[in-house]
Amino acid sequence: MENTFQSIGSFSLMRFLVSERMAEELDLTEQDSDGGSEEVVLTPAELIERLEQAWMNEKFAPELLESKSEIVECVIEQLDHMEENLKRAKKGDLKVSIHRMEMERIRYVLSSYLRCRLMKIEKFFPHILEKEKMRPEGESSSLSPEEFAFAKEYMAHTEAYLKNVALKHMPPNLQKVDLLRAVPKPDLDSYVFLRVKERQENILVEPETDEQRDYVIDLEEGSQHLIRYKTIAPLVASGAIQLI
Repeated sequence: MENTFQSIGSFSLMRFLVSERMAEELDLTEQDSDGGSEEVVLTPAELIERLEQAWMNEKFAPELLESKSEIVECVIEQLDHMEENLKRAKKGDLKVSIHRMEMERIRYVLSSYLRCRLMKIEKFFPHILEKEKMRPEGESSSLSPEEFAFAKEYMAHTEAYLKNVALKHMPPNLQKVDLLRAVPKPDLDSYVFLRVKERQENILVEPETDEQRDYVIDLEEGSQHLIRYKTIAPLVASGAIQLI
C-alpha cells in the first residue's frame, strides 16, 4: 500500500522525447550533436508548473499562443496513471481523498487551458488560419493538429451559415464576405501584467503619444510590470516572463 501511494505522489520521473524545436519551447538548452531528438526529464512538480505557466500565459495573452500539446499529453497520461493507482488503494483512506482533490485541481487547470484556447480560436479563427497558412516551413505552429482541424471546420460552418441565412438573399455583388476584415484581430496593443523570470536588457518601448519618443528599459528578475503586450510578446514565447 505504501508503494502504491509513493507512486501516486511522485508519478515516478517522466521522460519524453522532444524535437530540437520543442526543446527550445520548454526552455531546454541541451541539444544532440547530430541535431536530432533529446530526452527531457521532468519531475511531476515541474510538469504541473509548466502546465500552470502555459495556462496563465494563455489566459492573459490577447492572442493565441503556441500550443503546448506535449505537456497536455503528459499530464493526461499521468492523471490516468494516478487514477489506476487510486483504484488499488484502500477505500476510506484519507490519502485517497487528498490525492483526488489534487487530481481535480489539475484537471481544472488543464480544462481551463484548453477551453481558453478554443475560445480564442472561435473568436479569431480567420486570422489564426491565415497566420497558419503564411507560416514559414520549419516554424512552430500555434495550433495542435486537433485545433487546426477544429478551426477549419468552424470556419466552414460559419461561412455556410452566413450563406444560407443571409448572403444568398442579398444582391449578387453582396453575396461574398471577407472574414479577415469582418472578424476583429487580437488586440496586441492591450496592456498585460507580467512577472520577470529572467533579467532582460534594452527592451524597446513604443511611445504612448505622438509627442513622446521610443525609450529603452531593463526588466529585473522578479520585478512586476504593466506593459503593452506586443512589446514583450517574444519574451512570453521564450519563457523569460510570466503573465499574471
